[in-house]
Amino acid sequence: MKQWRVLITRPTADSAVLAALLAEQQIYSSSLPLLEIEALLETPAQRSQILNLDRYCAVIVVSKPAAILGLQRVDQYWPQPLAEQHWFSVGAGTGRILADYGLSVSWPEQGDDSEALLALPKFLEITSIEDARVLIMRADVGRDFLAEQLKQRGVQVDFLPLYRRSLPVYPTDTLVTRIQQQQLNGLVVSSEQGLRHLIELAGDAWSTLASLALFVPSPRVAHIAQELGAQHVIDCRGASNQALLKALTAHAVPTA
Repeated sequence: MKQWRVLITRPTADSAVLAALLAEQQIYSSSLPLLEIEALLETPAQRSQILNLDRYCAVIVVSKPAAILGLQRVDQYWPQPLAEQHWFSVGAGTGRILADYGLSVSWPEQGDDSEALLALPKFLEITSIEDARVLIMRADVGRDFLAEQLKQRGVQVDFLPLYRRSLPVYPTDTLVTRIQQQQLNGLVVSSEQGLRHLIELAGDAWSTLASLALFVPSPRVAHIAQELGAQHVIDCRGASNQALLKALTAHAVPTA
């Protein structure tokens, strides 16, 4: 039976961990990071947010970079973890970073997206209190669905942008050459922005690459991928390494 040979596109450190896991399962992978993380400078307003962190009924962290950079900010002004503070993460990987720091954190057991977090009973309970106010740690731009849903419930939402994501600079045809030379038959993206960067890097070749199997983290990203021309989309139902591994195991390599 033909084996998977996939392109993984996460930031460098995350790609290395994923590649090692796939190698243990005899799955070939090639890493081409499509998300470059640049930390943003702290503003006086953001410093005030951290200094007044205890005024929020919950802090929501949407990604691993947000967790790492957010905790660096917290560590400057709060020498001890806030024992009574409720923290929530969109995914388990992000949540474990917060938990290792000593915070009380919850995340959905199923799903790595805003929809899953909004359905989490504890999250509903905490954000349903009177005059609820939450802080969302994230990138400078991102999906606003979570904030919009909270605002509709009467929750006051503040943002703490900690980093920006960009597409690393690669020589022309890097993506196509990599796929052809290493005979890759699957593409892996972990977010909508990763998907859009993949298509941007592909350029005119996307019409050809769109026939490859494309592994995505959620139904929402799957729908976007299909709208953008991807012909064989596989929803991993999560952005974690284990979710991808499960999807790779469950799906056979498409025949030409």
